[in-house]
Amino acid sequence: MLSVIIPAYNEEQNVALAAKTLSELFKSENIPYEIIFIDDGSKDKTYLEICKAAQADENVKGISFSRNFGKESAIFAGLEESCGSCAVIFDCDLQFPPQKIIEMYKLWKDGYEVVEGVKSDRGGGSFMYNLFAKSFYRIISRFVGVDMQSTSDFKLIDRKVMDALLSLPERNTFFRALSFWSGFNSTQVEFKVEKRANGKSKWNLIKLTKYAVSNITSFTTAPLQAVTVIGIVLLCFMAVLAVQTLVRYICGFSAEGFTTVILLLLLIGGSLMMALGVIGYYIARIYEEVKGRPRYIISKRVGKK
Repeated sequence: MLSVIIPAYNEEQNVALAAKTLSELFKSENIPYEIIFIDDGSKDKTYLEICKAAQADENVKGISFSRNFGKESAIFAGLEESCGSCAVIFDCDLQFPPQKIIEMYKLWKDGYEVVEGVKSDRGGGSFMYNLFAKSFYRIISRFVGVDMQSTSDFKLIDRKVMDALLSLPERNTFFRALSFWSGFNSTQVEFKVEKRANGKSKWNLIKLTKYAVSNITSFTTAPLQAVTVIGIVLLCFMAVLAVQTLVRYICGFSAEGFTTVILLLLLIGGSLMMALGVIGYYIARIYEEVKGRPRYIISKRVGKK
């Protein structure tokens, strides 16, 4: 059976359409399926629409979080709720082309355990959004060692991959990168990002920044390594400045003092504060992991378990 996991946050306009589109597609292809909606603490009637979809189709079920826990938590909740031999992560706004799921499913039947959806383009996002996304994935790709600039959460994974990811004890996860990290036999399917079926994107620059920082720090120690590099660069700079000052002193020239001292203090002080901020953020992540709180809390569920 194929499980389709659909995180939904304030998507009341798209739930019914997504359920109908996918159900008709799978029935036409004679693929046994289940559709799992995860209401990520929506403030609109998303869960009510999920309940209606579950009443109309016995293969649809849903859960609702007690509050907004984020997309990563919603994905892992869907993985835990799924009963299929493989699972696809899908967006409720239908920006991922449903027909590509069939192609992914056939590749899985051929023996692939991870089928990655690779974007041929990023759709109609703004210039700033596209620039930010490209920069973020360029940084991640550099430190993960895999090209992630065109990847997405749209992917199919085998049951053994799901079990491997669910066995990880960490609370702060980055699903998109973890599927690379886990290994397994993988291939790619290229797709074009479609326009949203209804409504507007829930992402903005602030949310994307938070999402990027959270995922980078949860998956790599690159920021800590960057702090070390900055320290080495400053040390080299100070050594060159010390040699220059000594040479000028020996030659009888007085060192130009006040402005240089102020600029150096600002440079060193700013670098130290940035370093403390990065270290403090990692300590905060350790604190969150040590507390051991669950990734999410389910308040309601609908459909067969």
